[in-house]
Amino acid sequence: MNDTRPSRYVVVVTHATRDDAFDAAAEFISEVARRDIGCAVPDDQMELMTAKLPGINLEGLAEFTHQAEVVVVFGGDGTILRAAEWSLPRHVPMIGVNLGHVGFLAELERSDMADLVNKVCSRDYTVEDRLVLNIAVTEHSGQHRWSSFAVNELSLEKAARRRMLDVLASVDELPVQRWSCDGILVSTPTGSTAYAFSAGGPVMWPDLDAMLMVPLSAHALFARPLVMSPAARVDLDIQPDGSESAVLWCDGRRSCTVRPGERITVVRHPDRLRIARLAAQPFTSRLVKKFELPVSGWRQGRDRYHPEETS
Repeated sequence: MNDTRPSRYVVVVTHATRDDAFDAAAEFISEVARRDIGCAVPDDQMELMTAKLPGINLEGLAEFTHQAEVVVVFGGDGTILRAAEWSLPRHVPMIGVNLGHVGFLAELERSDMADLVNKVCSRDYTVEDRLVLNIAVTEHSGQHRWSSFAVNELSLEKAARRRMLDVLASVDELPVQRWSCDGILVSTPTGSTAYAFSAGGPVMWPDLDAMLMVPLSAHALFARPLVMSPAARVDLDIQPDGSESAVLWCDGRRSCTVRPGERITVVRHPDRLRIARLAAQPFTSRLVKKFELPVSGWRQGRDRYHPEETS
């Protein structure tokens, strides 16, 4: 038996409950294994993936010590955000294969498997670096008690329906506004097409370095989204006399209860998320495709049928 380890490794992360995602991942692993590239998978996916790939040695991420070239993700943007928890601190780029709905972070569709295998094996891709947020929660005494990162956004939301949140928002340690609201989002450009977009925020091109703050259902005349410098510091202070506890979510995956009198501080994370791209697809084209934006307007139809009326 040949115990020689592969000289190259990739990590494969799959949507946790979708059979088609596991089938696609198994097909990819089988193809790259033929080219002597090893694969590591999350430990909670090892049993199912091993059953689909008899005879192929897989490694679990918990004890994975090799240098991975890329993380290949089969699922939607939520699965990519899960994979980011592993890839971000290790500076490993991610390639997403979209099996979800919109999939702004994903690069390919399921039908592009042959192209995916060839380009991963030949290292034929470019890497984009994306801004990430660093979030810290401190008690009124100044004692730090919780931290996380956010690829898309942090959302501060009221925990009880019966009362609004009373939050003072500051930028660079200068107060901007005290909002009574359902919550506040602080988003990256990557996350501008996610929760922030649904809340009325602007679409930001992902190569832009900036931070976006969006109040949610604020009782205020001035409740507009604010676009800030990537070097900005945002503080959200839960007012001790006007709120109950709130819930802080990072990318909808990691959460913390925030009590009145506590502060949330948001700054740029020292690491950047690395997204691998297999083709030069401008974000403009991706935006039009994902949101199915109409780019053939009434004027084109008018010109086609009444050319004599055009000027």
